[in-house]
Amino acid sequence: MRALVVCAHGTDNPQGQDVVRSIVAQVAGARPDLVVREAYVDVQQPELPVVVNELAAQHDSVTVVPLLLSSGFHTEVDVANAVESHANATATRALGPHDLLADVLTDRLRSAGADEGDSIVLAVAGSSRDAGATDAEAMRDLLAQRRSGPVSIGYLAAREPSVPDAVAAARRSGQSVALASYLIGPGFFHDRLQRAGVDVVADPLGDDPRLAQLVALRFAGVEN
Repeated sequence: MRALVVCAHGTDNPQGQDVVRSIVAQVAGARPDLVVREAYVDVQQPELPVVVNELAAQHDSVTVVPLLLSSGFHTEVDVANAVESHANATATRALGPHDLLADVLTDRLRSAGADEGDSIVLAVAGSSRDAGATDAEAMRDLLAQRRSGPVSIGYLAAREPSVPDAVAAARRSGQSVALASYLIGPGFFHDRLQRAGVDVVADPLGDDPRLAQLVALRFAGVEN
């Protein structure tokens, strides 16, 4: 029997917790041939190493799919450390960047009322790791392919420009500014976006079925 661990960051926001559980349930429903479990690298339990240790002792193979949008410390350290001592455990790359995520972001902006020509700031959690910045920039490019107006990046932590600075720069164009929330669900970071002083704040990605689809693609080893 094979096991799939959907590993999220963790949040103390109940709505954000529900989003992750919904995605995990969707994955489990689509793959009844797998044992599907949730795990977290911070804030919540069960902790990832505990889940991997348990499953690796009971199953032929364990694959951890990070429910994280970019590479960074959590993928390169926390997830890597959780699987490295088990010969039958592996981990995939993070979910992003990916066209499916760009499609969800586009839909969220449209639903929030952003106009096609608005200046978009892609609000990213941020990582001190260079790979995380590379992933964020690739995600910005994918979103820009779906918009006629400019798309820039604003980081919520660890990197520059910050979201406020990116918004200020976008304002100088004279266009309306909308924030694309490149976050899985509600929580501390998304709450900060509500105070960014923009015309439109899109919802996070949420439990859109395309995220569960992307988890399945990563598990299957499909990179694009």
